[in-house]
Amino acid sequence: MNIVLFTHPAFLGQQSMPRFTNMLADNFRNRGHSVKVYSPKAYFFKLPVTPSLKKWFGYIDQFLIFPIIIKKRIRSNTNTVYVFTDHALGIWVPITKHYPTLVICHDFLAQRSAEGEIPQNPTGMSGRIYQKLIRKGYSVANNFISVSNQTQQDLHRFLGRTPSTSRVVYNGLNKKFKVIEQEKARQILADKTGINLSNGYILHVGGNQWYKNRIGVVKIYSTWRAIYNTPVPLLLIGTTPSPALEKEIEQSAYREDIFTLNNITDEYINAAYSGALVLLFPSIAEGFGWPIAEAMECGCPVITTGEAPMTEVGGDAALYIPVMPLKETETPQWASDAAAVLQEINLLDIGRSDIIKKGLVNSLRFNTNKAINEIEKTISEVL
Repeated sequence: MNIVLFTHPAFLGQQSMPRFTNMLADNFRNRGHSVKVYSPKAYFFKLPVTPSLKKWFGYIDQFLIFPIIIKKRIRSNTNTVYVFTDHALGIWVPITKHYPTLVICHDFLAQRSAEGEIPQNPTGMSGRIYQKLIRKGYSVANNFISVSNQTQQDLHRFLGRTPSTSRVVYNGLNKKFKVIEQEKARQILADKTGINLSNGYILHVGGNQWYKNRIGVVKIYSTWRAIYNTPVPLLLIGTTPSPALEKEIEQSAYREDIFTLNNITDEYINAAYSGALVLLFPSIAEGFGWPIAEAMECGCPVITTGEAPMTEVGGDAALYIPVMPLKETETPQWASDAAAVLQEINLLDIGRSDIIKKGLVNSLRFNTNKAINEIEKTISEVL
């Protein structure tokens, strides 16, 4: 087959979506398919202008220049399936609506926020208009893959119909992780960071996106330390902290034991998962929740939010806590309840071993080869 993958422009600096696209491209090529990747180039975006203008110049590259270039390429292609690797690329979908087209949906958090469904993430007027344009675009498609049941439910709701093709295909883990013996893993990470990790640590992996709730992680950790007096550090692996997160850390009585680590390669993230006492992942929402599956594949227990799709990914192998409340007056009790769950998992001996075994079995559901098989089958049917 001839497969064309549409993806986000490299100049936006995203990581997960380009990685997902590269994973698809590499696997499809290994299976003998002809694969091309279409993505906007930086023409106006690379001009020396102010940051606010740069954003709009990026829009010119994405929504004015790119469609003109692509329309010429599409006319010369036959026997080809056009795959949009993210429904957020919906503005481009009408370009290929008369050809075999498949849209992969990861999460509808931005769409839901624009509709006022997520009060934690209010959206301005320009953002609401942008999301409407995306929705109008992907709505002309008839073939979809969703990465979770929750995402599929949101898709059907926003479409107002059930499309011709609508399948759930769980993401395959696109990084090679393995279980590393706990003491060895801690030593690897300690040598890298210079932090004393001999007694273990609480771990969070994620960026500064509002839904990752890194501030909630710090609140739970600080409460747990205050109540249970267990002197182990907290490691926050991800992007450089936002000002709000820095403020939360600075206000913690245990700030000297809270470490933020960025630019950590997969090798050390593997060690971080393997050596952690627990992955504390209290996300407000997710599209899928990669760290849940990754941690389990490394033999790390997981505490996450008892909401879909985190419950889809964690299954019966994770421990669950409620979502962090909107009212600040209710946050201390939430943090205290979550700290009790954190203490429970760290006191377990035989039970902890059972949780780790369940996690290892559960992680097998997220198999890249299986995911590629299902996506390939769907692409073939669309063609």
